[in-house]
Amino acid sequence: MLLRNPLRTHSGRIFVFCPIALALCMVALFLSLAPLPARAQDDTTTPEKHGRKYKAPPDTTHIEVTVLKDFNKKPIMNAAVVFHSVKDGRDEGNLEMKTDPDGKAAIDVIPTGSKVTIQVIADGFATFAQDYQINEASRQIVISLLRPRAQVSAYIDTNGKPAELKPGVQEPIRPTKPATPSGLSAPSSTAPATTSTPSSSSTSGAAPHP
Repeated sequence: MLLRNPLRTHSGRIFVFCPIALALCMVALFLSLAPLPARAQDDTTTPEKHGRKYKAPPDTTHIEVTVLKDFNKKPIMNAAVVFHSVKDGRDEGNLEMKTDPDGKAAIDVIPTGSKVTIQVIADGFATFAQDYQINEASRQIVISLLRPRAQVSAYIDTNGKPAELKPGVQEPIRPTKPATPSGLSAPSSTAPATTSTPSSSSTSGAAPHP
């Protein structure tokens, strides 16, 4: 029933043209070729090829810093956290971040094995700075900030005492003029007055001319 238009070839064999069989062959061919590009893109077993000068990026460490107040352990928001990393004697530069409402600042670009100097600056607190050796894949650091302390003095024991100056920009101390005692007038800036010499008539004792 599916055989239509039988043709006889030169060898004597009968060739039958079947449109349905041809359509099925075309569909099968299309389905067999369609998934090939997708498999080539999703294939992760094939090693990625690079040029001779290609160098793989170094492994990095996830560093999370939490900044707290020392006296009540509450987080400090908007504190400046500065990361300064050095690896194999090479300075990697500085990176600065601000703490979130939970007092946290996280970074993921510092190479593993670096020596990192972390500095924390916050209004109303003493500046914190300390070195850390980062060798692990993840590191969590908790920093407690103190109130400003008095400067160390060789003459007065200031160890642990709070600073006398308030945090912020301070006005310079200007010397004041000493107060003038009552009853005394301040010296004038003018030159002293010269005394006049007596006249010749008064010194000779002669009577004045009428």
